[in-house]
Amino acid sequence: MTNINFEDIRQQFPILTRQVYNKQLVYFDNAATTQKPQCVLDKTIEAYTQYNSNIHRGVHYLSQVATMAHEQARQDIADFIGAKDKKDIIFTRGTTEAINLVAFCFGETFIDEGDEIIVSAVEHHSNLVPWQMMCERKKAILRIIPLKDDCQLDLQAFENLLNERTKLVAVAHVSNVLGMVNPIETIISMAHKAGAKVLIDGAQSVAHTRVDVSQLDADFFAFSGHKIYGPTGIGILYGKENILNAMIPYQGGGEMIQHVEYQHTTYNELPYKFEAGTPDFIGSVGLSEALKFVRSIGIENIKQHETDLLVYALNQLNQIEGMKIIGQPTSGVISFNVGKIHPYDIGVLLDKQGVAVRTGHHCAEPLINLLGLPGTVRISFAIYNTKEEIDIMIKALKRAVAMLQ
Repeated sequence: MTNINFEDIRQQFPILTRQVYNKQLVYFDNAATTQKPQCVLDKTIEAYTQYNSNIHRGVHYLSQVATMAHEQARQDIADFIGAKDKKDIIFTRGTTEAINLVAFCFGETFIDEGDEIIVSAVEHHSNLVPWQMMCERKKAILRIIPLKDDCQLDLQAFENLLNERTKLVAVAHVSNVLGMVNPIETIISMAHKAGAKVLIDGAQSVAHTRVDVSQLDADFFAFSGHKIYGPTGIGILYGKENILNAMIPYQGGGEMIQHVEYQHTTYNELPYKFEAGTPDFIGSVGLSEALKFVRSIGIENIKQHETDLLVYALNQLNQIEGMKIIGQPTSGVISFNVGKIHPYDIGVLLDKQGVAVRTGHHCAEPLINLLGLPGTVRISFAIYNTKEEIDIMIKALKRAVAMLQ
């Protein structure tokens, strides 16, 4: 790993200096949203104060500058994830909207009654409910890749599910509950051999490991800006050009049109066909700046740092009596329970000691029910977290457990 001064990195995040309940904040809820570095905050303020103007439609100076910044951001994002062309990058409000876009547009274009969609048992609601809705609408069939006893996806069962009616497979790159990296390269290859398209939910991966959508050969890839140090309310859908061109648009109005008559509309070319209305041209610039921040550190350095934190935290957690780690986490997310203590109670007492964690079913209720759990406590790491913070969390956790037992 390149020599990185992580204390200098921490200093770039203003919120990390604040206190909660007179305790120094320890923020371990990064899988829900990451904090923002000063460069992203500054870039957002700059956009609002120097060239805030609606894009694509104005001939005046501010509109032209804002348009160039927005389209440069699209190119930066394409480069970051290895897309071949920036027109394959669709701006959305986040991973959820990106998946819903595909579920509706791909569904309306390609899915017939009796066709099949496959998702996995570990999916976030955002990569489950849109497919349920699409199947209800199109009278299609939803299949689920089951888990093995070790919580890994059962690829043999997946292979048995694939058939000539399988039209699309939608899986998470990394589980937001288990912190386990799914074998998406193998899944993509198997699906393509069966003639199916593949959508990868990259919400929990893109900030933690290198993603190259061209090398993966993913048909769709979705992620959210706020989970990679960028603004909230901005997300990305990558799609292969030929598939996007074939799909009907999602919403009508604004930039998605080319010509409009009272009885007929001609749709715009990619990527604008799927970007109805005024896009978040401030969020796009902020997301671009966040990706520059990540590149300045190096995604491999980030991955190594977070792996070190993961290993350290697992070693500390496993020394606590009654500790049960859920699954076999390998990517910056750890879900656990302690004895019969309800995870919510642990979360509340950690919060009172300044430690922010997530508790509950983490928008993956079917998975939590499958595992027979009331929920879990989840900690998740980012580049600014430290082993010293883990020590603080462990001390607070031991105190909470002692109070609750």
